[in-house]
Amino acid sequence: MPAHPDPWPAPTVREPVVATVPLPGSKSVTNRALLLAALADGPGTVLGALRSRDADLMAAALRELGATMEPAGETSADGVDWAITPGPVRGGARIDVGLAGTVMRFVPPMAALAGGEVFFDGDPHARKRPMGPILRALRALGAQVDGDALPFTIRGPVRGGEVTLDASASSQLVSGLLLCAPRFDKGLTVRHDGPPVPSAPHIRMTVEMLRAAGVRVDDTERDVWRVEPGPIAARELTVEPDLSNAAPFLAAALVTGGTVTIPGWPEHTTQPGDVLRDLLTRMGGEVRRTQGGLAVTGTGRVHGIDADLRDVGELTPAIAALAALADGPSTLRGIAHLRGHETDRLAALVTEITRLGGDAEETPDGITVRPRPLHGGLFHSYDDHRMATAGAVIGLAVPGVRVENIATTAKTLPRFPGMWAEMLEDGR
Repeated sequence: MPAHPDPWPAPTVREPVVATVPLPGSKSVTNRALLLAALADGPGTVLGALRSRDADLMAAALRELGATMEPAGETSADGVDWAITPGPVRGGARIDVGLAGTVMRFVPPMAALAGGEVFFDGDPHARKRPMGPILRALRALGAQVDGDALPFTIRGPVRGGEVTLDASASSQLVSGLLLCAPRFDKGLTVRHDGPPVPSAPHIRMTVEMLRAAGVRVDDTERDVWRVEPGPIAARELTVEPDLSNAAPFLAAALVTGGTVTIPGWPEHTTQPGDVLRDLLTRMGGEVRRTQGGLAVTGTGRVHGIDADLRDVGELTPAIAALAALADGPSTLRGIAHLRGHETDRLAALVTEITRLGGDAEETPDGITVRPRPLHGGLFHSYDDHRMATAGAVIGLAVPGVRVENIATTAKTLPRFPGMWAEMLEDGR
């Protein structure tokens, strides 16, 4: 793999990091909220929406399909309040999905509401990501689909009804259908038939957001979701901080024996990233709620862990980085589906940890990491934002780590290098 011409020198620290790190809004909530607002029965607002490559790609796709989106208040480098006015879903659009799973899986069902053709394409690696199940489902529901992976073309209108698919590659395959289902004439019943769906909490997030918008959803039967046709209520929604993006910052507390606080951590949430509270406790941290936030304190020693991360695969790179610095072996299970993410994350993690002197290997459904002294070197990001932040975590304790293409963190954290520097500066 060619190195980025300007690798980022990951800072190494010798003192405990003590910092408060405000996080931008959740990508998962932002992109669901934007799409629901674009399909609603009137104008609405999404407050504190994330500004990142993934969120910007979603906003651009919704505009292409007929929605009007205007800033409704203060806009920062990583956050914006959107005023959204739905319009008739129109064909003739060209959608760039980039590497955004939410765009490539959520927007095609919306495009199937149009009477004209909508063309989809994305980054080169996006063409390798699983799309077949959702495209076959849209065909079964009445849409015309040319192609089984990116690039492809969709032409509606879709009728709705009942469909069975194998969503074992990604929960987004289910969420994408459910989000648009109220607008299908016959509503929709989705049945999953296959190995367990990974990241199932993200489907629960989708269901709860639909219900909050007045949509009737029945998920009482295992692996079956029924959505009744009807309006999606226009409303004002405030986006929570992205809890998955808290992982590298909270990991810094464990690595350095410091304390990192994330303000605004919700008391109740559908975000899978909330499981960090349990994972980091098991790895040696003290986790406590503070007034309006969550604080994690470390001892400077990280414990190995045996964890099933099927529901929280996005946390795997950060947990694997901690495992590479731990005082005992770790087994991370239930994450075979990560081979189909932005990159093959399992192979990438094993390769990069090993490159720095570590002892890691793939298993059929995950990885094992055994402690061994690490040394500096180039840590490849594979154009994967979570790989890049994993390199930053290792660099806290290992001098000389350089992360290739740190700019890829803009996918969900547009200011990551600056935020990382500010966290370390606060701790001095």
